[in-house]
Amino acid sequence: MINNPKIKATATELERFESLFQEHYSGLTRYAFTFLKNGDEAEDMVQQIFVNFWEKNQWQQAHTSVKSLLYTAVHNGCLNKIKQEQVRLRYANTQLAKPHFNTHEEAWHLKEIGEEIKKGLETLPEQCRRIFELSRFQEMKYQEIANELNLSIKTVENQMGKALKLMRSHLKDYLPTLFLLLIN
Repeated sequence: MINNPKIKATATELERFESLFQEHYSGLTRYAFTFLKNGDEAEDMVQQIFVNFWEKNQWQQAHTSVKSLLYTAVHNGCLNKIKQEQVRLRYANTQLAKPHFNTHEEAWHLKEIGEEIKKGLETLPEQCRRIFELSRFQEMKYQEIANELNLSIKTVENQMGKALKLMRSHLKDYLPTLFLLLIN
């Protein structure tokens, strides 16, 4: 039985609430599972919904169907949990994407390589550079670049091949250093 000193409940009210819990728990858990795809998380969600209903005394004050309120609460709770997980994942990904330097020397090498990449980009022909920047820095697909620049996809492919060849040639002295920095 649930006991909360904030809410004074009679034995009859406790029995009604326990009956409500027994009646809806498994269906609500299955419903939560359809969102969360994890049995433990689904059970936790439903249990928390029941705790909230008890603490807020919503199950007695409901003006509509208690079943409807419970399913709505589980639905909203699951969506909130999914959103929270997405935010956590985005944050974790941004933390992983940030460079973590072990030494000032590594940071200096990466700065130097970045400057060389800029110099290499300046040596590329205009259209070739534009296509390279759209592909590598704005992460556009070749078809999207072709559409934006009114070019054929074959032209974009050829220009990217040319840009990569020129950039590799320009950065050939820095590739071993870059490789070593990236594997640390």
